[in-house]
Amino acid sequence: MSHPSTGLEVRFLTGSQHLYGEAVLAQVAEQSRAVADLLNEGGEIPVPVVWTPVLTGAEEIRRVCLEATADDRCIGVVAWMHTFSPAKAWIAGMDALRKPLLHLHTQANRSLPWGEIDMDFMNLNQAAHGDREFGFIEARMGLRRKVVVGHASDPGVRARVATWARAAKGWHAAQTLRLARFGDNMRDVAVTEADKVEAQIRFGFSVNTYGVNDLVAAVDGAPDSAVSDVVSAWEDDYVLAPELAVGGERRDSLVYAARLEAGLRSFLEPGGFGAFTTNFEDLGGLRQLPGIAVQRLMSDGYGFGGEGDWKTAALVRVLKVMSEGLPGGVSFMEDYSYHFGPGEPKVLGAHMLEVCPTIAGERPRVEVHPLSIGAREDPVRLVFDARTGPAFVVGLLDVGDRFRLVANAVELVPPDAPLLRLPVARAVWKPAPSLAVAAESWILAGGPHHTALSTAAGLEVLEDFATMAGVELVTIGPDTVAAAFARELRWNDAYYRIAAGRGR
Repeated sequence: MSHPSTGLEVRFLTGSQHLYGEAVLAQVAEQSRAVADLLNEGGEIPVPVVWTPVLTGAEEIRRVCLEATADDRCIGVVAWMHTFSPAKAWIAGMDALRKPLLHLHTQANRSLPWGEIDMDFMNLNQAAHGDREFGFIEARMGLRRKVVVGHASDPGVRARVATWARAAKGWHAAQTLRLARFGDNMRDVAVTEADKVEAQIRFGFSVNTYGVNDLVAAVDGAPDSAVSDVVSAWEDDYVLAPELAVGGERRDSLVYAARLEAGLRSFLEPGGFGAFTTNFEDLGGLRQLPGIAVQRLMSDGYGFGGEGDWKTAALVRVLKVMSEGLPGGVSFMEDYSYHFGPGEPKVLGAHMLEVCPTIAGERPRVEVHPLSIGAREDPVRLVFDARTGPAFVVGLLDVGDRFRLVANAVELVPPDAPLLRLPVARAVWKPAPSLAVAAESWILAGGPHHTALSTAAGLEVLEDFATMAGVELVTIGPDTVAAAFARELRWNDAYYRIAAGRGR
């Protein structure tokens, strides 16, 4: 897929006024440019922060916000009031802005020059109350935004700005995401259903359904040269089971699986799709349920959801965009089975075939085994254990009057014993605060059984994304108590119904 960050940027807006004179405004411009440079120097922020000349009047503020909204390169706006900028001047601009907003509450100097402070210094360095004036109008207008406080040289400050910028990249990707569904949802399943029109209104992505035989035609028509290129890539990247190697008795299964990947790519790439779904109940003329083909496409950045689950497919894609350049990965996932003891309870996560190798802890093996589902030939798949370490799982659901994100902080751990007879990619984790509390809370929230698992971006990026999208996010973590979590859900029900249509 094309790199979503190419050409993207964040605009840096600085507020002031003419009350202080041109000499002060020249200093404001110099110092605001220096702050933007500091943000860029750290290297944490995934897109350039582009400085904008200092803003002092309502019309120029409105014009800059309209330009930012109209420019597809701009994924968000950082605003800072260097001096005291009367906030009524920002009303028209903020009303016109349709990009994510971060309010950076900073100042040019890190430390006060105690013995040298005079009235010239005080006139120049007024962000401590200038930003509070701006904060009032943000609150009065019900603007969705993130507030970050501290000096721009502080790595912690830059890290929080970087997290917001990653969420803004994900939001930007969602606005134009096209998703292909091959077939429909798994029959009679409730949680994978949702309002596609409302999803496009809320998140921007469009869901497009195609008959599975459209995919069959692409698979059958894939050039042999493209299939050979896929096979060569697999041989370079993975360990092939002997029966799949050249001359092996199951080599034909490998070649057909490679044809599935080549066919999927030939369908998705020209159509501009960034995510897709399949359904083992609707395979048409496919000889195998796509396994390794799906895994490979996910590793290239595509979103995926099994059994027609387009919400999870979109979520996987958005998280992959957010995580670009970070160690770790993002995968489609499902809670499959529990270990209640002995020892610490934990979850065995997997799916039939489709777990992304970006979360693998070792070089994956390419294997072929019976699936017992789908009534087709034995599918080829990558087999591995997930890399250990901190992660989170998140699901997206439609609760009728709104969308809800449910996230759980987890710790990926090794299995208690080798999974010698489980020939799929898998992850084992300890959910916070415990399996019992996490599962109870997840079920109370109506959380789906399909999730996106991230070992790259942290939970703060989800908080920022939920703010940008205006959707509910509930998190399950080390301090979660099930009874308090249930009360939070009830409060949220009331809040979102009262707040419907207010704020943006």
